[in-house]
Amino acid sequence: MLHSIKDLEGFEIRASDGTVGHVKDFYFDDKSWAVRYLVVETGSWMSSRKVLISPIAVDHPDWAGRVMPVSITTTQVKNSPDIDTDKPVSRQHEMQYLGYYGYPYYWAGDGLWGHGAFPGMMLMGLGEGGSDAAYRHAQARDSQAQAAGEATQNGDPHLRSCNALMNYHVAASDGAMGHVQGHQLGRLDGVG
Repeated sequence: MLHSIKDLEGFEIRASDGTVGHVKDFYFDDKSWAVRYLVVETGSWMSSRKVLISPIAVDHPDWAGRVMPVSITTTQVKNSPDIDTDKPVSRQHEMQYLGYYGYPYYWAGDGLWGHGAFPGMMLMGLGEGGSDAAYRHAQARDSQAQAAGEATQNGDPHLRSCNALMNYHVAASDGAMGHVQGHQLGRLDGVG
């Protein structure tokens, strides 16, 4: 089922040990049109801070309760790298962010999400014990090394704010068509 990104604004982000904040925006890749990050405002209006949350961490949303569970802790979010949402997100910032959480780089591989089609595939088997987990951890490290090399060759990503895109005019080769009112979103949690 598709949902408008505007419908997700204000959703509570619930970490494994408490509420982190609320969704304020999304960053998407303007080449693949994949949502790469949720922009989450933490704290109160006096001590507010914006952080990025990767769709890799997102679990099944509670649409009725307007809650987006994530598989990270409040302490992880509190100590996560700072983000200035008024400036473009650089590849170096993404590498720092993804490295902080231990996530593979999504741009390493042929899939929309690294070697997978959705965010959850990037971590499949990484948390499990046994020889398969060791193999997947080694594969993730190799992907990170490959992606780090590609990052210096390919420059900065093409991340755009969904909110900044609102009301852009849309034109076809034969004239104006209208303007952007919303974005449709498939599954953020990467399941199904």
